[in-house]
Amino acid sequence: MHIHLLGTGAGGGFPQWNCNCHNCRRIRRGEMKGTPRTQSSITVSGNGKDWVLFNASPDIRVQLEAFPPLQPGRAVRDTAICAIILCDAQIDHTTGLIMLREHIKPWDVYCTTAVREDLTTGYPIFNVLSYFRGVNWHEITTDQTPFSISGADGLRFTAVPLKSEAPPFSPHRHNTVPGDNVGFRIEDTATGKNLFYAPGLGEIEDHVLHYMEKADVILVDGTVWTNNELSREGISDKLASEMGHLDQSSKGGIMDTLKPLQRPRKILIHINNTNPILDEESPEHIELERNGIEVAYDGMDIKI
Repeated sequence: MHIHLLGTGAGGGFPQWNCNCHNCRRIRRGEMKGTPRTQSSITVSGNGKDWVLFNASPDIRVQLEAFPPLQPGRAVRDTAICAIILCDAQIDHTTGLIMLREHIKPWDVYCTTAVREDLTTGYPIFNVLSYFRGVNWHEITTDQTPFSISGADGLRFTAVPLKSEAPPFSPHRHNTVPGDNVGFRIEDTATGKNLFYAPGLGEIEDHVLHYMEKADVILVDGTVWTNNELSREGISDKLASEMGHLDQSSKGGIMDTLKPLQRPRKILIHINNTNPILDEESPEHIELERNGIEVAYDGMDIKI
């Protein structure tokens, strides 16, 4: 299985266009060792020719241009993307669907009923796309039953319900329902190896920990280092936990959970522009490395 990280930043990317936080200011001035990032999205293939896109960020156009296998050029208009899977209805994971409206046929989009409802009401992207080629919606259930996707040879998918937060435009905001947020176990049917992917994660429940323990690679929420990170930067008084993200540094947080796991390769994705781990020389980044945890970057390739 080939996994390519198209984008690894949280909403707004890094540096964020209007942000002058400690990180954004220094990366613009060349005063820190770090790498800019577009907004979170990955693509996965079992055969190296047909790809499943996970989430469609607002930066999707530049991400596709940066990864030639997604544009094989077999016809006047072409793509190697055979389907799109959405983990949630967040703006930074769905706005790219609008940028993909020129597709020659309806997109096969896989998401839960809760996500579909948000994308036809509060943020009606599916309705807008109906004026172009439209969407073939495939329901993803949260009962953890594995499923396959036509064209995605050699891959099997399992949606894993997560506790996080619904988007601000959702009627489920602060009162989430099953399906508002899901992660995925993606298995290579030939080798049995698997990836656990959860870019938005507010709590590590027992069943989630089980998927992590059995994974060969974990690609998981790396949004913030501390729960009060945004307020410390003077950006917002909201805690990360109120937005559905578990921080890395607290007891019981992401790092505390990942570091004792022996089997999987452990990588953080969906990293907010305020997170000190973006500075590759920071004590926080070094602490992650010391605990065997990697920080994802745009263009990163993983093969399992």
